[in-house]
Amino acid sequence: MEAMIFAAGLGTRLRPLTNDKPKAMVEVDGIPLLGHAILNLKSQGVNSITVNVHHFAKKITDYIRAENGFDIPIQISDETDQLLDTGGGLKKAKLLLDSSNPIIVCNVDIITNLNVKKMMQAHRKANAIATLAIRNRSTSRYLLFNRKLNLVGWKNVKTNEVKMSRKAEQPQPIAFSGFQIISPTFFDHMKQNGKFSIVETYLQLAKTHKIKGYRHDQDYWLDVGKPETLKQANSLFQEKKPDYLSNHKQLE
Repeated sequence: MEAMIFAAGLGTRLRPLTNDKPKAMVEVDGIPLLGHAILNLKSQGVNSITVNVHHFAKKITDYIRAENGFDIPIQISDETDQLLDTGGGLKKAKLLLDSSNPIIVCNVDIITNLNVKKMMQAHRKANAIATLAIRNRSTSRYLLFNRKLNLVGWKNVKTNEVKMSRKAEQPQPIAFSGFQIISPTFFDHMKQNGKFSIVETYLQLAKTHKIKGYRHDQDYWLDVGKPETLKQANSLFQEKKPDYLSNHKQLE
């Protein structure tokens, strides 16, 4: 399996921690978020990873080098000239990715025990162009799904803005978890250029293609891109360390 980690964000919600380093280098239990993401993916069978960089990019590349590349191929998609958001970042990284198989794409600031192997199996079985990990939680922006968990729209609960890709009776608002799997043909439909959100592409494609939701409500999940949840993650790991850390030696 192959994966891409979105690690180019500015991490504004974590200031002042990110005043002198990227969000990807903020630590949980003494290990940078990027390390957690790589080790988690590697432990679940991912054998090749692409990481995009922008803010304090050298600190990320130095860290990967110091860890000997975590003993798997890691490529860098350089966005130091322009931050491209999730859609633009994925499109730029296309040349580095083996687009002959589905690709796992995730945010660097997500701590979860989501089983990506099971998610990949569900993705292949559904024959979807993309599968999005989703769960019941409070957020300001929801993805909307029909009864078969096909993506049909998006809603901002603060502004009441709604974007519908297709008609659906009583669409379910469910929160996106920051993990997705895209099929090789997905890149053929990315018509936008420059900086854009991948959600825009999903909403456009959902009009004519199958984009599935993959529920994982039973898993633990934290968006550690903000101080309060960063604190929760540290407390969680003090109580019980995840399995993927069992064989990892921290840098001296």
